Amino acid sequence: MLTALSIRDVVLIEALDLDFSGGLGVLTGETGAGKSILLDALGLALGARGDSALVRHGTTQAVVTASFDAPPAAAALLAENGLETEPGEPLIIRRIVKADGGSRAFVNDAPASAGLLRELATHLVEIHGQHDDRGLLNARGHRALLDSFARIDTGPAAHAYRAWRAASEALATAKDELESEARDREWLEHAVAELTAFAPEDGEEEVLATRRAGMQRGEKIADDLRAIADLLEGSDGGLAKLRQAARVLERVGEDHEALGEALAAIDRAIIEAAEAQDKVDEAAAALAFDPAQLEADETRLFDLRALARKHRVQPEDLAALSQDLSERLDRLDSGGAGLAKLERALAEAATAYVIEADALSAQRSDAAMRLDAAVKGELAPLKLDAARFRTAVVPVAEDGWGPAGKDRVEFEISTNPGAPFAPLTKIASGGELSRFILALKVALAEEGGAATMIFDEIDRGVGGAVASAIGERLARLADRTQLLVVTHSPQVAARGRHHLLIAKSHDGTVTRTGVRMLDEGERREEIARMLSGATVTDEARAQAKRLLETA
Repeated sequence: MLTALSIRDVVLIEALDLDFSGGLGVLTGETGAGKSILLDALGLALGARGDSALVRHGTTQAVVTASFDAPPAAAALLAENGLETEPGEPLIIRRIVKADGGSRAFVNDAPASAGLLRELATHLVEIHGQHDDRGLLNARGHRALLDSFARIDTGPAAHAYRAWRAASEALATAKDELESEARDREWLEHAVAELTAFAPEDGEEEVLATRRAGMQRGEKIADDLRAIADLLEGSDGGLAKLRQAARVLERVGEDHEALGEALAAIDRAIIEAAEAQDKVDEAAAALAFDPAQLEADETRLFDLRALARKHRVQPEDLAALSQDLSERLDRLDSGGAGLAKLERALAEAATAYVIEADALSAQRSDAAMRLDAAVKGELAPLKLDAARFRTAVVPVAEDGWGPAGKDRVEFEISTNPGAPFAPLTKIASGGELSRFILALKVALAEEGGAATMIFDEIDRGVGGAVASAIGERLARLADRTQLLVVTHSPQVAARGRHHLLIAKSHDGTVTRTGVRMLDEGERREEIARMLSGATVTDEARAQAKRLLETA
């Protein structure tokens, strides 16, 4: 909802600050007073083109600031654009237009583009009049309005559509992969045969390298181990000499105590030397190698590393690569069966979507007839009894199908008997257009509209009972939303909850446009002026009083 509007130096408006509230607000004033200037100023805040002609003569820039209670959709749009709003905080849009051209825009003091302002405007304000190009005149929103009117749930169709698209993408991906692998079949078959024949194993390189290193070390110290064995166990080795010395000491050991101790020490030496010999023999056995085995391990290791370089992987990844390429070849060989399965899944998903979309189409066709009847009932009181309205629900080509079904919905009218139906935007008369939109708004019960609606001279060219009917319907709409109406009709003005008077003043040098809120007495006088013209009569005042009392 629009809560405040501040204008500085826009055409004839020098400085103006207005506060707004809910319900029906009317703006009146004599012709040429500047009502269009007020709408132009608001249009700047809503992203309209920043025309330097709007800058008041003699000033450098025009500034318009509009404050809104932001609806959730507007807050979500701001969040998508990186402009967060605090819950409960007002949404403040400021637009600056310079006299030498160019403009700047700010949303809550953060720089913003005019494009973002226009996107925000779709959630904030609908301006209905002869220059309206949004709201109900935008056919892209007609389907959503019809769905809201009929309480149609598009969720099942959206779910079916996503499943259909996912199935289509899965089939396309499988076909691409199959075609790519088919082009590489010859290489794939050769690679699988080569890897299968070589049969690499997980961790094989480490095993071969470790075993090869051990055998190489054994080869280097084999002579040393044999020399150690000769020194310990040979006929002239240390152990043999120790045993000889022990046998001699055994014969003479009793002749002296020290000889017995010497024998005991030699026995210990023999035991230690024997253990040393056992360890040397153990090491020799462990480091023993078969030259043929060493050659075979080296050949296998070198071939393993060469194969890894060929396939640009690490040696430890060759086994996994072999399995992966084999599986790819198997998929290629059985690809036809896989594609057939995916094609069946796609056909089933497409059928499920069509069923849901057809159900939506049937609901929309039924809802269209009910909406047409509702609008028809509103046309005659608005002096549009010769016109016809219809909601066209038209199937679209398959490439236009989407989560909301396969229909295009557009509101169409025929303004004269026998005339063909045409889109709302083809209406020539701005007054007729506003009244058609009013009839639609009443029929739709304001489903899907912006928080604030502005009707610009909706009563143009009508009076009496028609103006009363317009006022009654505007008041009815204003029970659900904020409505601002620029009007020349006293019947419409009397329905307003708030009344703003737009007036032009001249001090002999400068002409200015001002706006002020009227109290009850001033309202009666303004409505009397609207009834009688330049000279306000007592009869006009009495009639104005009756209008206000019956409104």
